[in-house]
Amino acid sequence: LMVGDAEGLEAEYPKARGGTPFLRVESLSWHNADPFGVSLRDLMLEVCAGEIVGIAGVAGNGQDELLALLSGEQRLSRQQGQHIRFLDAPVAHLRPDARRRHGMTFVPAERLGHGAVPELSLADNALLTGFQQDGMVRGGLIRHSRVEAFARRIIETFAVKTPSSHTPARSLSGGNLQKFILGREILQQPKLLIAAHPTWGVDVGAAAAIHRALIELRDAGAAILVISEDLEELFQISDRIAALSHGRLSALRATRETSPTDVGRWMAGQFDQPTPTAA
Repeated sequence: LMVGDAEGLEAEYPKARGGTPFLRVESLSWHNADPFGVSLRDLMLEVCAGEIVGIAGVAGNGQDELLALLSGEQRLSRQQGQHIRFLDAPVAHLRPDARRRHGMTFVPAERLGHGAVPELSLADNALLTGFQQDGMVRGGLIRHSRVEAFARRIIETFAVKTPSSHTPARSLSGGNLQKFILGREILQQPKLLIAAHPTWGVDVGAAAAIHRALIELRDAGAAILVISEDLEELFQISDRIAALSHGRLSALRATRETSPTDVGRWMAGQFDQPTPTAA
């Protein structure tokens, strides 16, 4: 998997047909007590192996809340766990580390402070979520040589421009740090990758490399969910697409069978919401 070469990525990507459902969100409703937040209402969503599902929407329509519930930063009770199922097992009550052990990885919207700790080196940031990989931690002790090797593999595979793996995360450009964060998650060989605004604020070359990495992960059989405000990006890489509006999610449609005009209407709330199944 080499993603540094962006040549030819302006062409439309081939679209894959999804296989086995890996992620199922069924009748998910969640009340947000924050007066500035958004409550979610009866969300229905499915992401299958070998496909990229894109979720469009203007900021402040429930994207942050959905991400928090999918990643485990916001958890439901064990009784509500069935509303989010991964590989047909309830996960809505699990912590983020438990979800990662099941094969889920995450690329958050905020690079510095959320996806990476600014003051820490790239190697230490690789350890933050990759500690279960390649025997990096054994018997409660960190095996620094394994951590360094993992960080170097990310840097080399994803063409991250940096002096070394000891460079603090804050020293990298936005595009290079994003490639590092994405690479850290992809090299853990997830069954499901959830990425928020994966190319926000990065240059064209870095965006092309990131898109290629997502496509290659999809073609390797992973399920990918991308949440983005960039419609052009979603139409370029998504196999199916939906939109969030005021905490409601439209039905998923094949991207090739819809248009930016259709999705624009959904983003404005002009859609028939999927009928929830019995909980």
